[in-house]
Amino acid sequence: MHGGEIRRFHGFVRSNAIFVPDGIDASPGVARTTCLGIVAHQDDLEFMAFSAIKGCFDSESEWFGGVVCTDGSGSSRSGVYAGMSGVELGRVREREQILAASVGRYSFVAQLGYASAAITRPAGGPLVDDLVEILEASSPEVVYTHNPADKHPSHIRVLVAVLAALERLPAVKRPRRLLGCEMWRSLDWMDDREKVLLDTGGFDSLSAALNGIFDSQIRGGKRYDLAVEGRRRANATLQESHAGDELDGATIAMDLTPLIGRPPSDLRAFARAHIEKFASAVDATLESAL
Repeated sequence: MHGGEIRRFHGFVRSNAIFVPDGIDASPGVARTTCLGIVAHQDDLEFMAFSAIKGCFDSESEWFGGVVCTDGSGSSRSGVYAGMSGVELGRVREREQILAASVGRYSFVAQLGYASAAITRPAGGPLVDDLVEILEASSPEVVYTHNPADKHPSHIRVLVAVLAALERLPAVKRPRRLLGCEMWRSLDWMDDREKVLLDTGGFDSLSAALNGIFDSQIRGGKRYDLAVEGRRRANATLQESHAGDELDGATIAMDLTPLIGRPPSDLRAFARAHIEKFASAVDATLESAL
């Protein structure tokens, strides 16, 4: 596998950081993408969308591409990284993401380099412009992003920007499926009939390799590698109490496909419908036992 170089793709407003691991030009590298992850932070792709990464890993026709919206400078700094400035840590995070793209054989990874504070504004502006450009160029079949019940504000802002970008796309360029994956809050509370279980099993060595790349977080005091793997295994086992495990690991996603082409403001009602269904299920279980 040949190492790519960071190069400009079209005219991203804030970034020239398109990395194509196998070294082909950026435009065909982006265009071949079939599964696209759009996330807030370095390592979100690997922790949330591993099912897509492993599904494309050995394929000759399926390609996983990733978009990381923030610059990583706001990450926690502790342990051996405690003395770094935000800018210095951001550079480390960028290098880690590039290495993960190489190990995972991604089609490409774009690091747009926005400060987290810059995406805490209402949807619109340069980030949405960038996402429109990438989505038009890649035309992925499936997009993986954050879900509306996530508790991290930057994750939610990225989700809102993704919806705003999809609304601007012509219908023929929109993906056939949009999935909101769990990260900062599990989705095991959802109605079982509406959960999308993404199979993360069978590639333990690849999963461990990708998770372990993000040393700035692991030795920096956050054992995301252990936490994410534990959640995946718990998801696989704790879905059904009276049957054997069908998967070795799973990430739970919310199917956001009905929101494609709709304004981001529809998110609140969409999320509340899921939450109210959960509340009703808890109430019904309690009522039957009291």
